[in-house]
Amino acid sequence: MADAREFIPLNVAVLTVSDTRNEETDKSGALLAQRLEAAGHRLAEKRIVPDDVYRIRAVVAQWIAEESVQVAISTGGTGVTGRDGTPEAIAPLLDKTIEGFGETFRMLSYEEIKTSTLQSRALAGVANGTYVFCLPGSSGACRTAWDRIIAAQLDYRTRPCNLVELMPRLRER
Repeated sequence: MADAREFIPLNVAVLTVSDTRNEETDKSGALLAQRLEAAGHRLAEKRIVPDDVYRIRAVVAQWIAEESVQVAISTGGTGVTGRDGTPEAIAPLLDKTIEGFGETFRMLSYEEIKTSTLQSRALAGVANGTYVFCLPGSSGACRTAWDRIIAAQLDYRTRPCNLVELMPRLRER
């Protein structure tokens, strides 16, 4: 096919936001790392930080500033209770929000967990040419977000359009 595109691997960083998880118990972060590598992307870094707005913001801001990281995905801290503060940590860093991500995630999640999906404050946007996704902390939510939305949007071969073709750092290719 004359207009076939080649896959472009991206450097993706994964952040787990949790006061209780560690490398052994971090199922959501592990799932995302496994899925992105299976898709052909590279795991740039994987970290776990407590539910603290400033610690979350510091890690993601560092990734946004690094030219080598093209995508940052966080899992956890998007609920409405306790110390959940990931959206508050990330939103000020974004140049633009991608409203359709949260809307689409909640629509798909509704199929699985019904009205409980309204408690999700899943968020996505772009900052300094880096795409940022904030997902709930459950492995089911991460599976839904990656398998049904993010994987296709981070695949240059997805038509009619995808996020990769919009990346300023990759447009020179």
